[in-house]
Amino acid sequence: MPKVVLVHPEIPPNTGNIARTCAANETELHLVRPLGFEISDRYLKRAGLDYWSYVKLQDHENWEAFHTFQQQQGGRLVGFSVRGSNHYSQFSFQKDDWLLFGCETKGLPKTILSLCDATVYIPITSPNVRSLNLSVSVAVGLFEARRQLGELT
Repeated sequence: MPKVVLVHPEIPPNTGNIARTCAANETELHLVRPLGFEISDRYLKRAGLDYWSYVKLQDHENWEAFHTFQQQQGGRLVGFSVRGSNHYSQFSFQKDDWLLFGCETKGLPKTILSLCDATVYIPITSPNVRSLNLSVSVAVGLFEARRQLGELT
């Protein structure tokens, strides 16, 4: 099953909502520090409600530590970005993909995007909106990957 990776998330409720989505789908959630909050943050916990015990959470000290871990595990790095090359619904996801999402204000750094095996985007029609909410983007990407892989029942 694909795994969700948040690189330097900044907003506790977004991460809490993502954790809840991951718990509901038994999907691993990887947080790459630095974070814009403490794991004990009350807003983070409130957004995840009482589902935190069901989250398969892994916390990585920095990008290098995560990248070493990911390389040992195998699988492709799939970066989500407004500047991605592939439309998310036309991209062929694989079971061992790592779905990477950047922080709310800056997205994934170019250095990390350059390490991705592929980049994907979720289309935005309005020229007045520069990006979707992080938790929405994760849900769209994760559910499309799971749909393609026949993991939705």
